[in-house]
Amino acid sequence: MSTGTTTAGGGAGKQPGSAVPAKGLHAGILDLGDSVMLGLASTAPVYSLAATLGLIVAVNGNYTPLILVLGFIPVLFIAYAFRELNSAMPDCGTTFNWARRAFGPWAGWLGGWGVALAGVVVLANLAQVAGQYLWLLIGDGSVAENKLVVTATGVVFIAFMTLVNYRGIRLGEHVQRALTYVQYISLGIFAVAIIFRIAGGAPEGQAFDFEWFNPVGAFADPGAVVHGALLALFIYWGWDTCLAVNEETENPSTTPGRGAVISAFVLVAIYVSVALLVMMYATVGSEGIGLGNSENQNDVFLAMKDVVLGPWGWLIVVAVLASVLSSTQTTILPTARGTLSMGVHGALPPKFGEVHARNQTPGFSTQVMGAAAVVYYVAMSFLSENLLSDSISSISLFIAFYYALTGFACVWYFRGTLRDSARNLWLRGVLPLVGALTLTAAFFVSAVQMWDPAYGDTEIFGVGGAFVSGVVLLGLGVVLAVVCRFLPSTRAYFQGRQPVASGPQGGPVG
Repeated sequence: MSTGTTTAGGGAGKQPGSAVPAKGLHAGILDLGDSVMLGLASTAPVYSLAATLGLIVAVNGNYTPLILVLGFIPVLFIAYAFRELNSAMPDCGTTFNWARRAFGPWAGWLGGWGVALAGVVVLANLAQVAGQYLWLLIGDGSVAENKLVVTATGVVFIAFMTLVNYRGIRLGEHVQRALTYVQYISLGIFAVAIIFRIAGGAPEGQAFDFEWFNPVGAFADPGAVVHGALLALFIYWGWDTCLAVNEETENPSTTPGRGAVISAFVLVAIYVSVALLVMMYATVGSEGIGLGNSENQNDVFLAMKDVVLGPWGWLIVVAVLASVLSSTQTTILPTARGTLSMGVHGALPPKFGEVHARNQTPGFSTQVMGAAAVVYYVAMSFLSENLLSDSISSISLFIAFYYALTGFACVWYFRGTLRDSARNLWLRGVLPLVGALTLTAAFFVSAVQMWDPAYGDTEIFGVGGAFVSGVVLLGLGVVLAVVCRFLPSTRAYFQGRQPVASGPQGGPVG
């Protein structure tokens, strides 16, 4: 009798056109357009801009567009590392599998933990924002201040998106496409409205100035550049989702990598263009709708919506809501597939390596990721909303960790091919190494900043709550890895022995 799941380790050999053993996922269902869309949606671009633009302006003023470009550079370099590694090893475990192949089982396990950790923690943030913005659209918006209602709404959103991902990649793609259209159409209307108001002569606006891109002027205060670039760096996070669904994409060794690079370039174009328009209209001033007004920093678009769109101001609220909902779905995708791969390769108990026979999705892993996000969100919400906020701030540490690990893995794995051509030297060596070193520096700079109790909203034993949250959660990964080292079901992984596929073609999983 069928139980509704199949063990991915017993998959049917290799997927056509790739070197990755099939795990039972729905191969070849996504094309390049789908891949790019997932990469764009995963970053929650509308919400990322709304919530981060004011913070960067507060530090860098009119040099904000340059800072957005500087933050993009290491991300692009790491995108090339993802592309090159995926071309050689297209596995939905991405960083887990690549770090394992480059540095061994411990590095792979901790890399997989970094991906899962960032996903679970950010889901708490997305759920909180989604709950608040839904109720901002209803009535006078006062319900958005009710913690119980907002938390319950956020839980419903996580549960719904978990169900969507569980039911199948095609259903998820349809939901994702609808949400992406809503957020980008709404953002487009917002941008066009600003253009018309600027053309009509915005009384409080400012004209475009090439000085905004002048590195000499920006670096007059190097500390501000570093701080702003760190903020900008992490609003690009999420494009790697298209690599996590590589086994469900056409030509898995090439299409996902192209999707990652394309989505990265599109993102920087969107961020810089919208930032320029908003700066020209609202200015970086500290009064009214100015981007430097501390009262607007949680969402600069929310402060501008009625001035720019009048009675249609609710459209930008819809755009942010669609943005966080689409990101909720696409955040569950890579975390579930990462733990699926870890289960397949023996790094987690075999149950994580099961794929639903009918839906062709990581059934158990998807449910676990959704449940973990709900538990974390509810526990932190009622334990301390300030600590929840600080733990979300620590996401930058997790992202920097696994992105840097991927960059180093690329250089080390391909070290024997770097002299073969100029292309290999740059795309497999120099650029990934520079990206990895930059992100390593970002990790330590962020950690130092978070150590300061004044950095966030909480203080634990004289240390900033964001730092403590980040260290504790990363340390938990080390503890769990040690536990898995001695579990009968996962011991073989740490001894370098891999499960062997028993499918029709009998190929090894690895």
